Amino acid sequence: MKDRLVTLIGGGGFLGRYVARELLAAGARLRVAQPRPRDAWFLRPQGGLGQIQFACVDIRRPDTLARALQGSDAVVNLAGLLSGDFQGVHVDGARNVAEAAARAGVATMVHVSALGAGLESASAYGRSKAEGEVAVRAAFPAATIFRPSILFGREDQFVNRFAGLIAAAPVVPVLRGEAKFQPAYAADVAGAIVQALAEPAPHAGQTYALGGPDVMTMAQLFRWIGGAIGRDVPFVELPDAIGALVPYLPFAPVTRDQWRMLACDNVVPPAALGFAAFGIVPTPLASVAPAWLVRFRKQGRFGRNAAA
Repeated sequence: MKDRLVTLIGGGGFLGRYVARELLAAGARLRVAQPRPRDAWFLRPQGGLGQIQFACVDIRRPDTLARALQGSDAVVNLAGLLSGDFQGVHVDGARNVAEAAARAGVATMVHVSALGAGLESASAYGRSKAEGEVAVRAAFPAATIFRPSILFGREDQFVNRFAGLIAAAPVVPVLRGEAKFQPAYAADVAGAIVQALAEPAPHAGQTYALGGPDVMTMAQLFRWIGGAIGRDVPFVELPDAIGALVPYLPFAPVTRDQWRMLACDNVVPPAALGFAAFGIVPTPLASVAPAWLVRFRKQGRFGRNAAA
């Protein structure tokens, strides 16, 4: 990767910071492209002098992509939304990135989709992610596509969000308590992405489903988090008839589309290619999360069983 120029679209996001760190450590030159480049300026101290630059890009506008991809050896598209303009970002935007990369003569492309993407998905999110994959394949057939499960890491909005709720609430409602997840560590996903860039030949045109080593239900996840932060509170699993009404409430914790996503388990299919193709042993949630979840404990790092 040394001295290769990689355009990282969405590099200032949660997964982006992990990918950026791996690329910079490998000696790549990095161009971070997103609508508000200043949101990624925190990455600057991680690179050497002249190793990292920034570009203003809206993937819904092909002209901005043409400038950002000029001279690039590789491009990684991390752009995604949990709500909002799915068509513009997940489908049209993904197509724009792939077409711009092809026109610019970029040698290698990685596109990050999502586990559970499917043209028949009950959620608009899942359908748009699948349609984006189709668009990328049509424009850049050699692209490597990653479908990561829900990601965890120190800055995540998944485990941390639930930990904040459990730390504050006297009683914790659980939606779709039997829904299954296979959360993956963001650093492991970043490692796979960088390997696909460093050695593109065996991974070109492939699709990988990336999940962690543990499959757990939503209820099991909540109880594990409660134990990790030292909170022994009642967890109430809401029946679907009641849970389906939650997205309609003011300040609801989930949207209607996210409720539909919970209707299907988010786990790696048995025959799917995954971390093993990169020689990566996925990291268990329990081996790293306590180190940052300690801030949700009543006495912080001085609390009983707090991580050292």
